[in-house]
Amino acid sequence: MNETTPPRAGAREWIGLAVLALPSLLVAIDLFVLLLALPHLSADLAPSNNQQLWILDVYGFLLAGFMITMGKLGDRIGKRRLMLIGAVAFVAASVLAAYSSSAEMLIVARALLGIAGASLGPTMLGLIGGMFRDPRQRSIAIGVWVVCMMGGTALGPLVGGVMLEHFWWGSVFLLGVPAMVLLLVLGPVLLPEHRDPAPGRLDLTSVALSLAAILPGIYGLKELARDGWHATGIAALAAGVGMGVAFVRRQRRLADPLLDLRLFRSRAFTTALVSMLINTMLPGATMVLLTQFLQLVEGLSPLDAGLALVPAAVAGVVSVQLAPIAARRARPAHLIAAGMAVAATGLLVITQSSGAVGLIGGFALINLGAGPLITLGTNIVIGASPPEKAGSAAAVSQVSNEFGFALGIATMGSLAAAVYRADVARTLPAGAPAVARETLAGAAAAVPQLPGPMGEAVLASARAAFTSGLHAVAAVSAALLVGVAVAALVLLRHVPPVGTPEPVGERETAPV
Repeated sequence: MNETTPPRAGAREWIGLAVLALPSLLVAIDLFVLLLALPHLSADLAPSNNQQLWILDVYGFLLAGFMITMGKLGDRIGKRRLMLIGAVAFVAASVLAAYSSSAEMLIVARALLGIAGASLGPTMLGLIGGMFRDPRQRSIAIGVWVVCMMGGTALGPLVGGVMLEHFWWGSVFLLGVPAMVLLLVLGPVLLPEHRDPAPGRLDLTSVALSLAAILPGIYGLKELARDGWHATGIAALAAGVGMGVAFVRRQRRLADPLLDLRLFRSRAFTTALVSMLINTMLPGATMVLLTQFLQLVEGLSPLDAGLALVPAAVAGVVSVQLAPIAARRARPAHLIAAGMAVAATGLLVITQSSGAVGLIGGFALINLGAGPLITLGTNIVIGASPPEKAGSAAAVSQVSNEFGFALGIATMGSLAAAVYRADVARTLPAGAPAVARETLAGAAAAVPQLPGPMGEAVLASARAAFTSGLHAVAAVSAALLVGVAVAALVLLRHVPPVGTPEPVGERETAPV
């Protein structure tokens, strides 16, 4: 670690942060409202069930698949240059998606959006790492960027509901276009360029191996989450793991690897990365189940369900903003561990709640507790690399988030489904339709075709079973987050408060 005092950012860098943050906010809104737009575009384009799944999933597949490559490419040709190229591609793909005349055309447009998006996230976060070298300023800047991403999630239902009420479904894809145009105009003026002065060659075999590892891995996890443990999902996941092993082995041999494995020698880097993956995995799965509960058990509309989650988003925003300030005096290990304890408490509240108020309150505690890990963990990951290589570190961080969310849906979703099936097997009345034994959505769809008393009994049984599944997921997640808290206390204890030099004797490394 450089013992000299890093330069502090000035007004130019903070204005540049605003230029980076606004597109992040609108892109987050754009991604969220697709869920609201799906019924509208389905009525217009008439996609098959398989095409609907690809419309939803292909963006995430290619986003995750290309992030590592784009992180390395940004370090090689310049993060600002790649970001501007990605912004042009994002605008073009957004217009193509908005005016798609067939399901196939929309799938292609979403795929292009995923590739373009992969060039934006790592480069934006890498540029923030290069612009804000002072650790205290960098932690605040990362907090602002994270808040914009979280704010987009909170505003998505509101903006999407308004747009779908007044405009056609394609309008939701145009939300990010004005901000991207602004980025193209102001980016070259306000944002500095950062590139690796000695990048070496781009190993195309490593690019292919990274795609062959990430794409089947994400696909397999989504298949397992959707259809349970079956041959297709298991085979895809196994293929991804095998290609991942081959990828790591090749990186060890290369003089200029696509992914610099030396980053993982930092115990702080590895601990922060794994902790953030688990944090994305567990509360992320709980959020998906909670939104289903609000709609299928409480009977809220998608818009009302989104509004019900706004307090949790506000709690997360407050936590993310306060964590960097508190970290100037307290060690990140203590703040992260305390935050995980608060998040685990929120999960325990959910295990004891069967109504919307308790569940929303518990989820707000989860978001409140996650703030220190999200902000300080990201700061540790980005700060572990020099500015010219920050794109690769940012890419690893964002790929872990994609894997964490998919892994959480697959594992925790399977747990919730198993508990649901076990409960309804005991409580469903005789003669209930088979579809009610599989999912709450299936039970709700079958109720209108059943006699009144039978329908009420089936729905009550299915709702109770779904709530039991949610409680089980929350209980397991709480236990695992306590484990994250303990790991942070032990493995991050040497990391000093933000802006304080780390004593030489306390620095630790972990073998790759």
